[in-house]
Amino acid sequence: MTVTRPVVVGLDGSKTATHAVQWAAEEAARRKTGLVITHSCVLVPARTLDLIAPAESYADSVLDEGRQWLTEAAATALKAGPQIDVKTELSAGNAAEQLIGRSASADLLVVGSHGQGGFAGLLAGSTAIAVTTHAHCPVVVIRSTEPDPPSSAPVLVGVDGSPASDAALAFAFKAAALRGVALHAVRTWWDLTAETAWQRGLTATNLASIEAAEQRLLAEQVAEHSVAYPDVPVQQLLARDRPARTLVKHSANAQLVVVGTRGRGGFRGLLLGSTSQALIHHAHCPVGVVPLAQQ
Repeated sequence: MTVTRPVVVGLDGSKTATHAVQWAAEEAARRKTGLVITHSCVLVPARTLDLIAPAESYADSVLDEGRQWLTEAAATALKAGPQIDVKTELSAGNAAEQLIGRSASADLLVVGSHGQGGFAGLLAGSTAIAVTTHAHCPVVVIRSTEPDPPSSAPVLVGVDGSPASDAALAFAFKAAALRGVALHAVRTWWDLTAETAWQRGLTATNLASIEAAEQRLLAEQVAEHSVAYPDVPVQQLLARDRPARTLVKHSANAQLVVVGTRGRGGFRGLLLGSTSQALIHHAHCPVGVVPLAQQ
């Protein structure tokens, strides 16, 4: 018997987390799976004077608040996806650690870019960065509390020929198919050639040849995955620019942008690449970060 893994979403009472719950509920409905809304409380011991008898302990108060948030979030989720099975989980501990552990049994993990613990002006919180770095399943970071892009907007994916981008491409094709929209696959090559062209003595003819080769590599990588999704229209975009800058720009017209945790230019041992981090901080739509398949 096949066990369907749920979509899991982290909740902390913030507006961004509420938007994440709505997004996660809609995604669970698309995937025909359940939704688990989880909240972690940090129970810091509190001391009071012996002469004062508190009406309830600090821990009880924090837990009660968490239960209330979960109840409200479950109602929000059922409005977004009335047909899905919604469960809630309340735990004590560090939110990032709890979510990373929960990701081992999830199909997808959804978090807000920053929550109640975030500082004003901080573009992405520590929980979002930690989870995308260490999660065992794909993670979608909800970047804004603004309304979602049009449902007809494409899914955008960054590819560079690396195994990580293959994982991202597979995830993006599925996301596009579930939404019935086009997939825009982006490959860049500025960082490999154009920036150092003067050092290598490359001519315009050389650069044109390199661009043609890059276009061919993009087409080949996309073709390997498009076989499983023949009904998904694909637009291939080749740009002579930095990957992060190109993807951030195109994310303004997408409903989801997808990347691998670390691409071709990543340093060995670096778990989350610069492009992934830049998108989490600056993208104009939700960001999907896909780890390599667990062995």
